[in-house]
Amino acid sequence: MEPLNSADQLTGRTVTADLVVTGGRLVTPEGVKDGAVVIRNGRIDAVLEPGEQLPEGPRVDAAGRYVLPGLIDSHVHFRTPGLEYKEDWEHGSRAAIAGGVTTVLDMPNTRPPSLNEDDVRAKAAIIEGRSWVDYRFHIGADPEHPEVLATLDPEVATSAKVFMAGHHTAPVVFRDWRALEDAFAAAARGNVQLVLHAEDQHIFDLLDTWRGEPGSYDEYEPHRPRSGAIVACAKVIQLVRTYGTRAHILHASTAEEADMLVAAAQEGLPLTFEVTGHHLSFTDADTCRRGPRTRLSPAIRGLGDQDRLWHAALTGEAASLGSDHAPHTIEEKNKVPADAPPGLPGVQELAIAAWTGMMTKRVDPDQAAAHLARLMGSGPADLFRLPGKGRLVPGADADLAILDPAERWQPTRDDIQAKCGWSAYEGWLFRGRFTTVIKGGEQVWDVRSGFTGTPAGRWLAPAPAVLGQLAADSAHVSRETQTAAGSETEGAR
Repeated sequence: MEPLNSADQLTGRTVTADLVVTGGRLVTPEGVKDGAVVIRNGRIDAVLEPGEQLPEGPRVDAAGRYVLPGLIDSHVHFRTPGLEYKEDWEHGSRAAIAGGVTTVLDMPNTRPPSLNEDDVRAKAAIIEGRSWVDYRFHIGADPEHPEVLATLDPEVATSAKVFMAGHHTAPVVFRDWRALEDAFAAAARGNVQLVLHAEDQHIFDLLDTWRGEPGSYDEYEPHRPRSGAIVACAKVIQLVRTYGTRAHILHASTAEEADMLVAAAQEGLPLTFEVTGHHLSFTDADTCRRGPRTRLSPAIRGLGDQDRLWHAALTGEAASLGSDHAPHTIEEKNKVPADAPPGLPGVQELAIAAWTGMMTKRVDPDQAAAHLARLMGSGPADLFRLPGKGRLVPGADADLAILDPAERWQPTRDDIQAKCGWSAYEGWLFRGRFTTVIKGGEQVWDVRSGFTGTPAGRWLAPAPAVLGQLAADSAHVSRETQTAAGSETEGAR
C-alpha cells in the first residue's frame, strides 16, 4: 500500500486504513493536540489534524482519552530462563501490555545469567513466540571477562548491566576496583552503554560486620543506607570522566545522587539516570509499616529524597522512568527481613502510579501526558537505540496506549497479570487507566474484553550507532526535555 497523502484527499481517491484511532488527545513530539492516527501495515501512516478527511477502515474511538506512543520500560526482570516459578515471559509481557507498555529491556540476572552472546541468543530462542511485547536485552557485565564488552555484537545487545552490590538474584558483583575499571574501558572501546546498580558492596559489608543482620523492617533502610549509593555514584562519575564510557544509573534513590548526576551531565559527561515508580510512590515509612512488599534494593528512602526524584522526573533531569519489575513469590517475600529478597512487580503499575502521583501534585494533564511520553517513550528510545519506538509520528511502529485520565479505581488481585499474583499497590486509589493497547497495528488488549490475538513480540534490532554522537546525546538534555522543563509546575519540588 502507498502512504496516505493530501493528493488522495483532494482527488477523492478511496484510501483504506487498517485502523484509525479517532477523537483522542494525541501526545506527539510537537505537543498534545486533538486529532486522529491512521495505521497501515503495522506502522503509523499519518497523524491528522481535526477536520482532515479520514480514510476508510476500522475505528477505535479515543474520545476523552490520551493517545500515547506505546510505552517503553527499560528495566524489567521477566525471570526467563531459570526463575519462571516466580515470573515468566508470557505473564510479564501481559502485565506490561495492561500497563500501556509495548517494549521492554530485560535484565541478565537469570539462571543461567546472560553474560555472553551465546547466553543472550539462547534466552531469545526461549522467548520467541511467547512475548506480547517487543524486547531487547541488557547483557550482564562479567568481572571475570570484562573484555567481552569491547567486541559485543550490537545485534545481541548495546548495553550491559553492572552490579556494584549483590542481592539474592545478582549473578556476579564487581567488588574489585580494577575489574570495574576494565569493564568501563572495554565498554568505551565497544561503544556499549553501561547500566548500573550503583551501590557500594564494601560499605554494606562494613556495616553488616558492625551491626549484624536487620531484625525488623524499621532497621532495613539503615542497614542499606544512602551512603552506599552516594559512594558508588561518585565512583561511576570518576570512571566516566576517565574513560568516556556512556553510563546510565538505575533506580537512583537519594537526593545526593540526583544532584551529583545532574552536575556531571552539566559538565558534559555522558551520564544519565533513571527514577523508578516505587521510589516515587513509597517512602521508608511505608517499608516500616508494610514490610517485605517494599523491601527493595536500593532501599526506599525518605520524603525529601522522594521530592528530589519527582523534581528530576518533571524537569527532564531524569532520562527514564523504569519499573525494576522484579517479582518474587509471597512465600519468599514473607521470610525474615534478612532473608526476604528485594523486589516487587511493577511493569503493570508503573505508568498509572506515576500518573496518579502527577495528578496528586496537580500537574496539568496535558503536561503529565507529555512527561509520560518522554520518560517512557522518546527518552529510553533514544538512550537504548530503539528505532520506530517512543514517538507518535508517521513511520513509527503502530504501538499505542490509550489512557483514560479520569477513571478512579483500586487494583485487586483479579487485575494483576504478573505470575506472582500480588502487588504493592493493592488498595491504592489509582487515577487514570489504560483502556486500549495497540501493538504493531493490532488491538491486543482492552480493559473490558482483555487480550486478543496471539503473542507477536519481536526481538528488536538496534538503530545504527553514530560514533561520538551517542555520548554527546546522552550528556545533554533533549529539546523535548527542555520544553518540559520550561513548563515545570509548582508541584514538581
